[in-house]
Amino acid sequence: MTGSALAFPTPASLGSLDHYIQAVNRFPLLTAEQETELGRRWRNGEDVDAARQLVMSHLRLVVAVSRNYQGYGLPQGDLIQEGNVGLMKAVRRFDPERGVRLVSFALHWIKAEIHEYILRNWRLVKVATTKAQRKLFFNLRSMKTSSHALSRDQAAAIARELGVKPEEVVEMETRLSGHDIALDPAPADDEEHAYAPIAWLTANGDDEPAQILERKQAEQGRSEGLKRALAKLDARSRRIIEARWLKETDPATLQELADEYGVSAERIRQIESKALKQMRGAFPLAA
Repeated sequence: MTGSALAFPTPASLGSLDHYIQAVNRFPLLTAEQETELGRRWRNGEDVDAARQLVMSHLRLVVAVSRNYQGYGLPQGDLIQEGNVGLMKAVRRFDPERGVRLVSFALHWIKAEIHEYILRNWRLVKVATTKAQRKLFFNLRSMKTSSHALSRDQAAAIARELGVKPEEVVEMETRLSGHDIALDPAPADDEEHAYAPIAWLTANGDDEPAQILERKQAEQGRSEGLKRALAKLDARSRRIIEARWLKETDPATLQELADEYGVSAERIRQIESKALKQMRGAFPLAA
């Protein structure tokens, strides 16, 4: 296989994916001896033509692997391109002296690149970041026997087989069953009743309606509780609390109240402390 006149093919360069697949299937396979010779030429002298022949003779392998990942809704042409990157990485690291055929060595690199591409592009929000999550991501779909949600026993069985926790299986199933929603999708036919998710986002500094209502209800509850707590005090204690804590401006000092009632400031402080303790018991948020 001289191959010096053959350009590296891509789906775009051959006009369509079908033409590309037909072209790569026509490239002859290498014998073990040819593969070893080309591998040595690349390893010892970085012979680019030798590396190219190794790559092109295995392009059909990438096509075959890519078919296993068509269920993720991504273009097969893109899967093939990413797989080709993995194949080239494998050729670059291939050691013909180990006695392992390139096809076996390259499978790992091809799948790794396709996996990375799927994880980057399948969802706007990443669904798998850890090694365990990636393992679940690429096995759970094929291990499910139906489109229905997994039962507890099914999740436990899958968890045992993959070496993960049942909770992780359930969580990944939930992630896989979700879908992305455009913040500002195309207008629907009935625009008057169409609300995109972006319409529910608040402007900077504005509270959402639910937050406003929650805050209003909380304030109302505190106000009513405060009234009930004050009602349990005697007249003098209530007067001291109102003068010291509930005046919006110029709260009274201990000495001013002491002069009003003809007692010491320390006595006023004691009454105040006792009243606050009593109010906390009746309504914890009053103080």
